[in-house]
Formats: sequence, C-alpha cells, structure tokens
Amino acid sequence: MSTLQPDIRDLALIGDRKTCAVVTRNASIVWYCPERFDHPSLLAALLDEDKGGAWTVEPSSAIKGSIKGSRRYLEHSGVLETRLRMQGGECTITDWMPLGAAVPDGVCRLFSSAPQRIAIVLKPAPDYARGTADLQPHEEGVRIDGRYCLHASHPLVIEDGAIRFELPAGEEGWAVLANASMARPREADVRRWLNVTLDQWRDIASETAYAGPFETEVAQSLRALRLMTYAPNGGIIAAATTSLPEVPGGHRNYDYRYVWLRDTGMIMSALVRAGSQGGAARQFLEFICGSKQEDARKPLLPPFVSLDYQPAPDEVELPLGGYLGSRPVRIGNNANDQMQLDGFANVLLAAKLIYDRYGTREHWDTVRQLADFLAAHWRQEDNGIWEEHDLRQYTAGKVITSCALRYLAEHADNDAQARRWRDAAGEIHDHVAAHCLNAEGAYAAVAGGEAVDVSAALFPVWGYTAADAPEMLATMRVLERDHSDGRLYRRHLEEFDARKEGAFLAGTIWVAQYWVMRKDLPRARMLLETALKYANDLGFFAEEADAGSGRMLGNFPQTFVHAAFIGAVIDYRNALTGSGNGADARAAGNG
Repeated sequence: MSTLQPDIRDLALIGDRKTCAVVTRNASIVWYCPERFDHPSLLAALLDEDKGGAWTVEPSSAIKGSIKGSRRYLEHSGVLETRLRMQGGECTITDWMPLGAAVPDGVCRLFSSAPQRIAIVLKPAPDYARGTADLQPHEEGVRIDGRYCLHASHPLVIEDGAIRFELPAGEEGWAVLANASMARPREADVRRWLNVTLDQWRDIASETAYAGPFETEVAQSLRALRLMTYAPNGGIIAAATTSLPEVPGGHRNYDYRYVWLRDTGMIMSALVRAGSQGGAARQFLEFICGSKQEDARKPLLPPFVSLDYQPAPDEVELPLGGYLGSRPVRIGNNANDQMQLDGFANVLLAAKLIYDRYGTREHWDTVRQLADFLAAHWRQEDNGIWEEHDLRQYTAGKVITSCALRYLAEHADNDAQARRWRDAAGEIHDHVAAHCLNAEGAYAAVAGGEAVDVSAALFPVWGYTAADAPEMLATMRVLERDHSDGRLYRRHLEEFDARKEGAFLAGTIWVAQYWVMRKDLPRARMLLETALKYANDLGFFAEEADAGSGRMLGNFPQTFVHAAFIGAVIDYRNALTGSGNGADARAAGNG
C-alpha cells in the first residue's frame, strides 16, 4: 500500500468539531478540509497521492517497513499522539485541532526530539487539487493563497510548490497551520493551546457516560461521534471522507460529508441511551427544524442536508486519481432529492425517546408535521434505506414508519390525532402481512419480492414483531443462508449485486442485536466481537469490511456503524443485568 493511500484501517482523525483532518500511521495528514467538513479540501492525497497534497513527516533514514509506530488519543480527546520508529529510536508527534476560547482555527503539530534529522513537508493543493497554491513568505511564516498561514519552530523553505522545514537530530519542534494570517506564535502558545483543547475535550466527554461491557470500545465510538459533530448547530455527518470505495477499483464512491436524517436519528437515540445529558439531543431536534423545506411540492425535510441546512449539492466528478484507482471521485450527492420514509421515521423515534427521557416536547410542531406526512404518504414508493435509484415498496421503510407512528401517538395532542396515527400504523401492519412476505414466509426486502435484507433483523428491536415470530425465524434462516459470510452479513441491493462489495458492518451489529432480543447472549457477544475485528486500533469503523482479506471498505469513519454498535451494546448490557426499559429500547430504533 502507498504511504499516502494506506489501508483504511491505518487512518485516524483529529478535529475541532467543525472539521477534521485524516492522519496515517506514519503521521502524514492526507485529507483536510479547512473550516468545515464539507468545504473544499486543502490536502487530498488520500484521493490522489501525486497531486492531492499532504503534510508529511520524513525521517532521513527509516527502518525499512517499520516506520509505522504506535498511536493513541490523549484521554477521551481528539488529540492524537503518534510514535514513529526510526533508526536510533523514535519520535513522538502530537497532532490536534485547537478547540476552545482564544485559540486559532487550524492544525497544530508538536514534535519530540528525534534520533535523526526529520523533514516536515507541507504540500497544499487547494480546492480538491483543482488549483495551484500561491505560497508567499509572510511574518516569519508562509501564506497560502493569501489566506492560510503556516508557522513553525524552524525556518521555512518554499520549494517546488511545497513548504518544508528540517528538525535536526535531538531538537524538539512545532508547526501551526492556521486558517487566517497570524503573528508567529511562541512554543509556549502552542502548548497552551494544547492544554486548552484537552480541557475542552474533557468537558465534552463528561456529557455522556457509559459503564458496562465493551466499555473501552463504546468510549471509542463515542469519540468518533463527537469528532463527526458540527458543534455550531449540532449536525452530525455520516463520514469524514468522500469517495473511499465500497468496491475497490469500482465506481461506488460517494460523498458522505452530510447530515442524514436516518443516521442522525439513530445516533441521537444511541447517545441518549448511553447517558447523554441531553444537550446534543436537543440540538439535533433544532437542527432538523432548521432544515425544513417551505416548498409545498417537496417533503417537509430532505433526506440529508449540508451543514448550513440546505439540501446537499448535486454530484460533481473531480479530476483525481481516486483511492487505489477507484474512480470517479465525487463531491455532492445525487440522492439529495430522494424519498426516504425510514429517515423521517427515525427522526420520530429519536424525538419520542428524547421526550420520554427528558420530559420535554421541544419542536413538536415539526415532529407532528412529520408524523402527519408519514400517516398520509406511507403507501408511497420510496428509495429505501440503501438509497437505490428506483422507487419501490421497501419493507423496512413501512415497518419503521408503523412503529414510529404508534410510539409517537403516546405524545399526541388529542385522541383524534393519536387515533389517526395508530390507524395508519395498523394499516401498514396489514399491508406488510399481505404483501411483504416471500414464498418462505420471510420478510422480503421489497413488496412482492423474494430477496431478504439484513435490515429486517431490526424489526424485533423496533418492537414491530416478536424475535421468535414465525416470520422472523424464516427471515433469519434466509439471512444465514444467503447473506452471511464468515459471521459478517451483507445487505441486499435491488440494483447491484451486493456480493461484489464488502459486508455492511451495521448489518452484522443489527443481527447481534436481534440475538439479544432472542436472549442468546453468547451468540450476540460473538457477533459484536466479530464486528470489532473490523474496527481499527483506535476503535474506528468504516462502512464495510471484506471478510476474506480483513480490509475496511467505504467512507471513514462511518457514524451509522458507531451508533449501531453503541445501541447493540447497551441492549446487551441491559440483558445481562436485567436492567433497562424495554419500551425505551424499542423506541430507539437501532440506537
């Protein structure tokens, strides 16, 4: 693997809860979008190692094959510490994005003394490498495109479109890449910014506490969700990256740097159940309200939005080589105008859980309108949980809509409203029984079809049916026979042969949650441990996994998978201890 396009398993993140940077095991920053997750990149070697731009650390004489060292996060923060092995010893690099009051926006790096000379090289490539960086000396530093500014502990040199400085053997150093011009800081300033950032992360981490089995792994998933949160308004993006392939070398490469209703509803449910104090949950409902569409010809909410509440832009293909040659590289997402009933339903489930947990009914008008829309439009074909292009009667969307309407009826304004929602839920139940079972008696992925999708494992979790109902027993038999590969589970796609892509990790976790419902806790734990084999050393999940090679596939880190893991572990813990509220769990979706 290339050092700038390593295995996805070797990636890590630093972030300031507005944006993030992707860091490899050898301390190269290979993806960075200044200011906001979905803004144009300044560094994109992850998607084109030749012209994408990177910030590298280059020992003068590395031990062949062993430059990779150990790494860890400091406490529960987003501050990453990487130890690089090299001839004569090692060097520690501490990377973070400042967070808190009176700190600059950007990226900070601290370098311990090293046993040999090290070159630190920043080669920017603005606007997804569509532009050429203008590099100019400025106040003892270098300005990039008249906007960004690099300062360092040692003299900076501009050469061949890159900025470099050298750290002599035995000397410590630092570097700051700021989003605006600034005077050259002192080392004491940089270290103070680190301490302020650590204090901020301590406060953030204290908002959610989980104790129980898989405690370390849940804490790691919580960190992933915090790193993917846009703090100014509470939006949580699906992943930090774009165009990391579901099929290596293939064309299934998408931009996930947006806020999906489905994903965020599941994430909020997971955070609430993990012990959140409620601030993030309330911010989620506020974000959803800010995304309302006033056009009466469109649904109340789009299926996903940008971080400024707008529908995500249409796809544009970039002239980049792609991760391991996987093209096209896309920004934007053409699923932005789809109908996704399950996304609306997940918002209702999260709202109901928030109302029950915190004794509130905030943003009820929007939640009520969503429920009314689903009650009136549940018969409509949609694009399904996997956002396929063709409109169909997807069973999972019907099922979760039925559950959401039934649960939310407990908060209705009056008996007539509650009865309308419950009646719609009952009609959906009858429709599924009549049209959505296949010849084997299993829940079909689409009405009238024979194929089964792994999302059906959630039907008992949502409280739609008993885990040992005949339909669920038949469904699980088909999933084990047709969609299981080495204890991992694939999804079913109507428009693509899902056997050509990796196993969908959230699906494996959903099956574990199903076995919690069946009270087979050893089997549930085995599946959770299987999923964890496809997390990396820092606990990050990608979207998919290749059971044969063990490789991680798809965009990274995938918040959908982290939310599924947290929710399944909480159900597992509650089943072990006999604690927890069953209705609370059912209303939480897969969170």
